[in-house]
Amino acid sequence: MTLATASAPLTAADHVRAMAEYGRRAEARAYAMGNRGPIRLGADGKLLPEILDSYWKNGFYVFEGVVGAEEVQELRAEIDAVLARAPVAPDSTVDRFGRTAFGAGILKPPYRWARPLSDPVGGTDLNNGRHPAAMLQPEPGKDAPSWTVELLDGNLHLSDACLRLYGHPGLLSVAASILGDDFVPYNEVAFVKEPGLGPSVAWHQDGTTHWNAPDWDEGAHGFNFMTQLYPSTAANGVWVLPGSHRRGKADIKRLVAEAGSDRIEGAVPMLCGAGDTIVTNRQLVHGSFANSSPDRRITLNEGFFPRRRVLNVTTRRLTGKVETYDEARIAERTRIIQIAIDARRQRFPQERGYVYRPLAGRENDNRWNETTRKTVLMNYNQRDMFI
Repeated sequence: MTLATASAPLTAADHVRAMAEYGRRAEARAYAMGNRGPIRLGADGKLLPEILDSYWKNGFYVFEGVVGAEEVQELRAEIDAVLARAPVAPDSTVDRFGRTAFGAGILKPPYRWARPLSDPVGGTDLNNGRHPAAMLQPEPGKDAPSWTVELLDGNLHLSDACLRLYGHPGLLSVAASILGDDFVPYNEVAFVKEPGLGPSVAWHQDGTTHWNAPDWDEGAHGFNFMTQLYPSTAANGVWVLPGSHRRGKADIKRLVAEAGSDRIEGAVPMLCGAGDTIVTNRQLVHGSFANSSPDRRITLNEGFFPRRRVLNVTTRRLTGKVETYDEARIAERTRIIQIAIDARRQRFPQERGYVYRPLAGRENDNRWNETTRKTVLMNYNQRDMFI
């Protein structure tokens, strides 16, 4: 049985075998691309030209060894603590220990749920219809729970370690190199792919606003950082169609139809280890398969935009809400960058901190302390920006 021809219910074991075959063919292509290595900056504090060239050619780059072992452990521990306090089901108010579930005072529920190994959005009108083709959904094991947490929303007020990661000087230098010194935030979420449970994310492109703009270019919708707390493999990781960020709006339905399955031809997995960070153009065609593998993946996403693509733009969020991003809205949301820089300075004083130019000289207004936790950070994701 293969993924493309299964007529009976697809078991998780069948899915593991088929994904292993698909992955083996693509892994060699992924490594041969050569778009991986440490963050390397020139004398001007910007990425070396060859790294930027590789990013713009392929649409992604794997930065190796960004987060040290001690920081990875801190991040894992804090994410696990948030997951341990999740409700036992989407409609419950208590966690698995009978305690009141985490989330008091948080306006947007921090937990997003899905059925194990399901495809919650593919082939639907959800998320502005940007997932036009469904993924295959293997049957989970008999002992699988009814629901699994697939995403945590608002990393920066859920975890101090995530806030400190947000102030990472190397990553912020990468952001400035790609988008300019006045880059602005998108949102921050954690993707959770538990072994044998993690649902798929159907093939899509992230951008929804600028596809038909007369000045559209290959960077119009910004990028995501994807920091991995566990190794990202062909079975549990995100797959991309290299170079698709340069070709405009893709016909994903056609790509899937031509493949005869949910395995698009020419796609590669973004392979990396724990502590590595992938920078991924949001216009790349990308998606992830149901995690029928025995390996866990937790990915910390941080998105950024070119400021000129956000200022005074009116857009419809994935929820359907229409918003305009004026100077005041952008200024309030970007304060989180400076607060994160200060939080990191307090935890890692030996590092040379990043200077975020739009807020240079306003460091004292954006210190990390209990006051800014309550007045700026709490519910900060209500001010997320989407294009």
